[in-house]
Amino acid sequence: MTENDILDLLAGNLAYLLGAALLILVILKGVRIVPQSEKHVVERFGRLHSVLGPGINFVVPFLDVVKHKISILERQLPTASQDAITRDNVLVQVDTSVFYRITQPEKTVYRIRDVDAAIATTVAGIVRAEIGKMDLDDVQSNRAQLISTIKTSVEDAVDNWGIEVTRAEILDVNLDQATRDAMLQQLNAERARRAQVTEAEGKKRAVELQADAELYAAEQIAKARRIQADAEAYATGVVAKAIAENGLEAAQYQVALKQVEALNALGNGAGKQTIVLPANALEAFGDAFKLLKGGKA
Repeated sequence: MTENDILDLLAGNLAYLLGAALLILVILKGVRIVPQSEKHVVERFGRLHSVLGPGINFVVPFLDVVKHKISILERQLPTASQDAITRDNVLVQVDTSVFYRITQPEKTVYRIRDVDAAIATTVAGIVRAEIGKMDLDDVQSNRAQLISTIKTSVEDAVDNWGIEVTRAEILDVNLDQATRDAMLQQLNAERARRAQVTEAEGKKRAVELQADAELYAAEQIAKARRIQADAEAYATGVVAKAIAENGLEAAQYQVALKQVEALNALGNGAGKQTIVLPANALEAFGDAFKLLKGGKA
């Protein structure tokens, strides 16, 4: 084999090697593998051509260039503090945080330069505007509603930037020291007022209960007297009926019965007792025994 043949062979192999290398380069340039968490913005001759999603993508080698690799993961802006004045002229310092993610990279890279700074500025303006519509008490008590309003307003403002606001948070609402002292005094005064009201209500309730107790006792006494009067009236009616039906003897019989019961009670008393009776009393007892005997007969 001559020297020329060797040179020709080397030249042919070199051409094959260059062709293989070129083919590999074309394949590498034409195939783009995009991670799941990213989107790639492709330019052709300096202009937007396409957006590559996650997975295997094919482009025209040497013409299409991946210019921007954009993460589509959710991002959190650094906590920002901004001053705002409420409707009742109270200066507050609001700490906010916003979460967002890029959904349309072609808008984000060509319409806004610093996404984080732009969103932070937008949030600050919206927070001041919304708090200016509310009193301090409303800011403290309706924080969830305020957060929802801020989130909606921010979404509308950044819609042209291809951004989705996933969450907005108000981390804290701080007051200046003078306002805090005034609110503390107001709180202490309110507590004292509630304590006085509670004490007054307790005294009032005690008086009402005492009055109810006295009224109940009076009602029970009146009811007992009424029952006693009814009993006496009933007894009187029975005696009157007996007299009307049996004449005077029935009345004398009742009197004689009471006298005998009284004498029996005296005789059953404890210890030795001396009973002095007038003479006419003995006659009355005799008549009583006769009536009792006659009544039993």
